[in-house]
Amino acid sequence: MTVSRRLFVTAATALAVTGIPTLAAAASPGDRFYRIPVSADDTEADLVRKASQVRPTARQIAWQSLERTAFLHFGVNTFTGLEWGTGDEDPDVFQPAGLDTDQWAAALKDGGFKLAILTVKHHDGFVLYPSRYTDHTVASSSWRDGRGDVLRSFADSMRRYGLKVGVYLSPADENQYLHGVYANGSARTPRTIPTLVPGDDRTPDRFHTLAATDYGAHMLNTLYEVLTEYGPVDEVWFDGAQGHIPPDKVESYDWDSWYTLVRSLAPDAAIAVTGPDLRWVGNESGIAREDEWSVIPVKENQYGRTDWALSYDTPDEGGRAALVKAQPATDYLQWWPAECDVSIRDGWFYHPDQQPKSVDYLAEIFFGSVGRNAVLLLNVPPDTDGLLHSTDVVRLREFRERIEHELPRDLARGARRTVAPDRVTVDLGREQEVDRIRLAEDIRHGQQVESFVVEAFRDGAWTQVAEAGTIGASRILLLPAPVSARRWRLRVTQARSTVHIAEFGLYRSRV
Repeated sequence: MTVSRRLFVTAATALAVTGIPTLAAAASPGDRFYRIPVSADDTEADLVRKASQVRPTARQIAWQSLERTAFLHFGVNTFTGLEWGTGDEDPDVFQPAGLDTDQWAAALKDGGFKLAILTVKHHDGFVLYPSRYTDHTVASSSWRDGRGDVLRSFADSMRRYGLKVGVYLSPADENQYLHGVYANGSARTPRTIPTLVPGDDRTPDRFHTLAATDYGAHMLNTLYEVLTEYGPVDEVWFDGAQGHIPPDKVESYDWDSWYTLVRSLAPDAAIAVTGPDLRWVGNESGIAREDEWSVIPVKENQYGRTDWALSYDTPDEGGRAALVKAQPATDYLQWWPAECDVSIRDGWFYHPDQQPKSVDYLAEIFFGSVGRNAVLLLNVPPDTDGLLHSTDVVRLREFRERIEHELPRDLARGARRTVAPDRVTVDLGREQEVDRIRLAEDIRHGQQVESFVVEAFRDGAWTQVAEAGTIGASRILLLPAPVSARRWRLRVTQARSTVHIAEFGLYRSRV
């Protein structure tokens, strides 16, 4: 058995735990192994070995480190009181007279968020910038004399306050359905993107030829505008909802062409949640599974759409039993981590009769998402004035302060550590109370831990204080009561391959 130790890039100590009796991992660094094909002949051992070899891409690693991201649902629904619009709204209903996106950015930064996603186009098809390809936009409103551009203001403000920029474009579009473009039965043919329109003064460095239907081309042109005229974009968010469009009017989305264009124009952007980079956790409560795997079985549907081999709400998406159960429908084992979306209020759009969730509830959501190997996506809807409501602004600050009190200072930072083949021991130098434990694998080496225990040395013996399954990029354990000890130990009891521990943090909350 060997012991290795090295410095992690974040300056935290990364500890390679070797010698665990599991399958050895093949060398597979970089972005080349974010998905590995599955064969019908693969045994359980083959599936586990392949899962151990899957690695995240650079963009997935960067996204996972964000931990807290924000959603801003804003549009005609804000003024009509609907959650899903109809596509035939009078654009003049959109009148955010006090729009202040700097206020949005300042409040989100104060809340501890690092990226924000704007609903550039929801299911109704109303677009928050003046597009060349539809009249259902802010330019058709008398707001700011038809010269308003929410996306421009949003992107500039987020960057000014140091937040990354995300955009949401609903694949569904009720306005384009009403205009005979969406689900009109048109064939997939080569389309030139951008498609220049009369009076168009653009001189693109490159035109893209991509297969698309009439509506697929509309989406491609919309994406092109958003991704070339508003600065760098860090997340492009699609969903699979169809709004109120009749279920028999189905548009087969040109996912392959959409993904290709995003990769070309915004190569660092993570494509979520109907996309190859990030997946929906499977609910809108903000809570991940108790054991959330980033490596899960997937299949490809409908022109390259990345999809679950098991159902989106399966309790176990990536454990050994899940790998075997999913095998008949699996095309790949893929690094496809979970994003947990939830709204601070009951609705996704602003409604004056709703109130934000309590700080206790938000803290529960944090530990149920970030604490379970997922990233939190918290929606904070602007109101009809174009502002985040003052109650929500205060709640965001309280949320950030609560997490700082829950995880105030890592008692193990700088402590002496000892690494053995299947364990990491920390000596705090003196007896200290601990009630929060934060763990992380160095996911550049994949996700390997299947089960572990945390022990404290008390009364001359090691005593188990916590146990769990997966770790991944972030696992936070809340002890039911403080435990006082000088020496602490993380012991991996089952793993798929060599485990690289990037963090073993010990905290005493101040809540």
